[in-house]
Amino acid sequence: MTTTNTVLQFMRKTANNNTLQQQLEQLLGCGDGDISSSVNIDPEEALALSQRAPKVIELAASMGYEFSNDELLTVIEAFKQHQNGTLSDDAFANLLGIAPGESVRPAVQNNFKRIANYLSKTYLGVHLS
Repeated sequence: MTTTNTVLQFMRKTANNNTLQQQLEQLLGCGDGDISSSVNIDPEEALALSQRAPKVIELAASMGYEFSNDELLTVIEAFKQHQNGTLSDDAFANLLGIAPGESVRPAVQNNFKRIANYLSKTYLGVHLS
């Protein structure tokens, strides 16, 4: 298991864990807390994750996920490059030490919920659950 794999495991946990999503959303001050893949992480979340890395690492450690600041930043940077197309699926998988196709394009299960939450928070200032 690569060291970035622990970061990925923690990030994937945000896909279906509403409590963790809320904790991350509060910690980051933006986004919806779902940072489970390069598809789900927003540019604002990526920036906030980088800026608040020590707090994110502390939260992850409290849940049994141990990784360094550099490992977190490596994954965030890979997610950003994958999002903007400067990193292919294969290069992304290789960089993170995962099998090609493994969680590179995960099933985005709650897209409608994510969009509704984003729009309601952005334009109405309310949070849908």
